[in-house]
Amino acid sequence: MDREFLIDLFADFGPVTIRKMFSGYGISADGVNFALSLRAGLFFRADETTIPDFEAEGSKPFQYSTRAKTVVVNSYWELPARLFDDSAELAQWARAALAAAQRAKVKKRPKAKNAAKKTAAKKAQPRKAEARKRRTEKAGTERRVRRRS
Repeated sequence: MDREFLIDLFADFGPVTIRKMFSGYGISADGVNFALSLRAGLFFRADETTIPDFEAEGSKPFQYSTRAKTVVVNSYWELPARLFDDSAELAQWARAALAAAQRAKVKKRPKAKNAAKKTAAKKAQPRKAEARKRRTEKAGTERRVRRRS
């Protein structure tokens, strides 16, 4: 699917951002990625609330193969083919996919403790670089002094 087709497809849903991703596009709204358009088809974000709808339509989760195994990504499900002809219903499914993506985003927020640790680690990085620089300068000075002796 090309970019123009996707823009037309989501016209009833509202404005979407379409970015190159993997072998296709990532589709987002309000800064939240809720759909993937890949060679294998169009996949919407799903969770425990929306997966039964996909199952009722006979859809399957996104999957890809590596050399060792087949990986099933249960958070993205293939859009039922009949929705390509019904833009109003596709918009409803897209809203449900966006809601599932927003729920997943809320679940992933870091705990305050982890955020504090990351902030402390970022502050420590410049100090480590300065200490390394001082050690290097000191070693260079010591080498010059030894050469003169």
